[in-house]
Amino acid sequence: QVQLVESGGGAVQPGGSLRLSCAASGFTVDDYAIGWFRQAPGKERDWVSCIGSKSVYHSPYYRESVKGRFTISRDNAENRVFLEMDSLKPEDTAVYYCATDVLYTDCAGVITGILDVWGQGTQVTVSS
Repeated sequence: QVQLVESGGGAVQPGGSLRLSCAASGFTVDDYAIGWFRQAPGKERDWVSCIGSKSVYHSPYYRESVKGRFTISRDNAENRVFLEMDSLKPEDTAVYYCATDVLYTDCAGVITGILDVWGQGTQVTVSS
C-alpha cells in the first residue's frame, strides 16, 4: 500500500527553523515526484516545493515566497523526503502535507495535477 506520513511540525518563533519529514512506504521516494503543500486556516491548499524523480533532471521547485528559506531533499536510504524550513515567518503557519502520484515523475505534474496519495499533515505554527 502506497502511503506517506509527515512529521516534524511544531511551534516556533519568527526566524526559527523546522525540518519536516515525509516517510514513504509501498514505493521508493525517487520513483515519482513528491511535493510539499500547505493549507492555512481559511485558505486554499497551495504547493510549496517539489522534488522530481530520479528519471527527471530538473531542479527542485519552490514557490516564490519560500525561495531562499526552504530546502527540499530526498534520502533514498531512509525512503524519506525532507523540507528544511529556515527564517520562518508567521505567514508560513499552516498544515503541511506531502503528496505524490504514480502518474507524475516531474514536478510540473505534481503542482498542477490531481494527486492520489497524501499524508495526514503536520501543523506548523510560527508565532511570537
